[in-house]
Amino acid sequence: MTARVVTKANRKRGLVAAAAVLLVATAACSDDSSTGSTTSVTQTTQAGTSAAGDGTQIDSVVAQRLDEAIENTMARASIPGVMVGVWGADGNYVKAFGVADKSSGAPMETDFYSRIGSVTKTFTVTGVLQLVDEGKVGLDDPIGKYIDGVPLGDQITIRQLARMQSGLANYSASEDFQKALIADPKANFTPQQLLDYAYAQPATFPPGQGFEYSNTNTTLLGLVVEKVSGMSLADYVTQKIIDPLEMADTSFPNSNAIPEPHPQGYTEQTADGKETTATDWNPSWGWAAGAMISTLEDLHIWAPALATGTLLQPATQEQRLQTVTAPGLSTDVGYGLGIFDIAGWIGHNGSIPGYQTVSVYLPEKEMTLAIMINTDVPYEGSEPSTALATAITEIISPDHVYRLRADVQDPSATSTPSTTPGTPQPSTSAPAPTS
Repeated sequence: MTARVVTKANRKRGLVAAAAVLLVATAACSDDSSTGSTTSVTQTTQAGTSAAGDGTQIDSVVAQRLDEAIENTMARASIPGVMVGVWGADGNYVKAFGVADKSSGAPMETDFYSRIGSVTKTFTVTGVLQLVDEGKVGLDDPIGKYIDGVPLGDQITIRQLARMQSGLANYSASEDFQKALIADPKANFTPQQLLDYAYAQPATFPPGQGFEYSNTNTTLLGLVVEKVSGMSLADYVTQKIIDPLEMADTSFPNSNAIPEPHPQGYTEQTADGKETTATDWNPSWGWAAGAMISTLEDLHIWAPALATGTLLQPATQEQRLQTVTAPGLSTDVGYGLGIFDIAGWIGHNGSIPGYQTVSVYLPEKEMTLAIMINTDVPYEGSEPSTALATAITEIISPDHVYRLRADVQDPSATSTPSTTPGTPQPSTSAPAPTS
């Protein structure tokens, strides 16, 4: 095992400069990442900042257990590279493992940018709740008050949209949408185009009488933010959420660009089912539900701010954390207003072609966990990021283990995974069963 310290002086360098470092040690992780336990994993470290504000490193015995758990999970799930951060009163653990680029062998680093998929939903819904605090939006207002043309728009409420109880079909599960995306992954989709795919499908249940995770819901909430605030969603999120929290490396892109340095993202959501890089695919299809970019360090800021309601009134945060239990999941998994609670870990996960993220906070231990990986290729029917989160929390919070599955079905994908090889499974994740 090779380790090296990453200092702030190294920050924002390009992958080219890093490519030669540890190349021999990472070679086995390149295009042969599916070789299971034979995969070699490299590791880099960076001092972090705990929730208590100090730089104390986690106990060395615990760190070694985490190293082994992460490496073993990466090998089993064929994960090319991982960034992980744990911050808490007992110390910090901030490390990168594996490769950012399987072709060059460039190592993953802890300060890389990455797409965060459905963690975007937490920002969009926070925007809605800020408008609730300002008296400009009511949680029990019908969506039709703000947006025209929504099926049953006079019955579906803002609360039901935020809590995935609208019954509106998920546009990203639409076969027509999937065909369009796979035909041109760099295409730009407008919010209305996404809604049109959803409206062409029948509702899955009457408003408020079921639960189904649907990107359509958050897309509509993004439009509410724009309509009420008079700002674009990207500008609103930047000015009202990102800037106040000083999350300098978090952005809401309006193109397929991603800042340097970043890892390559690997996916099998292709026409032939073969792996490709999705790094420069256009995230516009995710928009309010999954388009954003961030870093490990910024998720360290965001996870506790989200879970504790830093930007909201206490009464509003209390309503946000009122969860419903999704079918097929254990009773300690609930979904609130654009947020979930998994055995006490509060936050969200995300998956978009090539990248997956987990960003959660455990109030009981004042502990933050952030995971970012550069693949969305499933592992045993589950998301590889979920497997990592489970392995890590079994060590750092054995009484609060991050598990999304109550049975063999993975509940963590935003969209409906297709059983047809080669059909895309565009996702931004959440703890909801797929159909």
